[in-house]
Amino acid sequence: MIPKYRKQFNKEFSDEKYSQLKGILAKKGGIEPTFRISESPIFLTKEFESKLIDASESIISQIKTLPAEILQKAIPDNCRVPNDTDKPHFFTIDFGICRSENGAIEPQLIELQAFPSLYAFQKVYEETYCEVYPFLSEIRNPMSHETFKNHLKELIVGDENPENVILLEIFPEKQKTAIDFSLTEKLLGIKTVCLTKVKKEGLKLYYENDEKHTEIKRIYNRVIFDELDNIPDLKTEFDFREEVDVKWITHPNWFFKISKFLLPLLKHQFVPKSYFLHEFPEHESLENFVLKPLFSFAGSGVNLNPTIEITSAIKDKENYILQRKVNYEPLFEDINREFSKAEIRLLYIWRENDEYPILLENLGRMTKAAMVNVDFNKKDAIWIGSSNAFFG
Repeated sequence: MIPKYRKQFNKEFSDEKYSQLKGILAKKGGIEPTFRISESPIFLTKEFESKLIDASESIISQIKTLPAEILQKAIPDNCRVPNDTDKPHFFTIDFGICRSENGAIEPQLIELQAFPSLYAFQKVYEETYCEVYPFLSEIRNPMSHETFKNHLKELIVGDENPENVILLEIFPEKQKTAIDFSLTEKLLGIKTVCLTKVKKEGLKLYYENDEKHTEIKRIYNRVIFDELDNIPDLKTEFDFREEVDVKWITHPNWFFKISKFLLPLLKHQFVPKSYFLHEFPEHESLENFVLKPLFSFAGSGVNLNPTIEITSAIKDKENYILQRKVNYEPLFEDINREFSKAEIRLLYIWRENDEYPILLENLGRMTKAAMVNVDFNKKDAIWIGSSNAFFG
């Protein structure tokens, strides 16, 4: 989309530089990424960036006007956690990079979450691209590493001693995002702790920190709460639904409140029309829509070609949405003159006393498959996987 930078990148690209990129990331993280790293960044124009920001600000403003009781309806009764908060600490929003009916390149909303994505990793990823390809520094994110770090530290650690703050995950060493946990530890001085290792005494939570029984006062939560029931024989001392003396960053209820549940409620030219399955109108055609369960992660359960037989068989129709299909445009040319599609996730933080969130970084995903998700990529393709967007 920016011919100057695409041409220069493709000219400079080599397999050696790609190996160098992955090697630097592994060295900085202490472990190798277990998801595919794209060979290329995504280059987008400032005009496209303005469209992204305009759509995001409109969506955020609409969410702010929604009554609290509407958002509460999104939380399944068996997943409700005490001591809810007025706003989430994180806000992430995914846009497909599409071509409109009139031929314009524009973003189209795909999904939104109040759940932390790869914040620490993406900043390091952007910086590493600039190390390997120095010309990228002229269009890099203007937020400095130090400012980025201070924002995250203020949000996650706050006024507490870092040893009383943990990154909470379930079996973190098995997660694809493990490199982000490692980079978060290095950035903030906190430990990653498995949910099975958390001890509960009264209303207090504890973990073993270098053989020292240490109180947990703040939890940077990375557990996808509605997936815990799918783990066989899971044994924990602490249940999310219990009353505990801890501050959640961010509160687990927001995982449900800012989710696909909101898509039918939002209006903007860059927001595809969506309906709850049980409210799907007769005048619409199923073939123009994608079927998505409300409570799924990483693209699981999505049906790109729903039929009346499939939708009729669903018992809990209120837990599914139909979202109008959008056409991802193959815009990102690789060295073989083939093209990838992409989507971009904007990574915001939302401080408790701020009216609006702050945009920290972005996350790109590139594919040559039908679905833009790193798990659905062809294994022998290039210019696919996790990426980062540069605007110029």
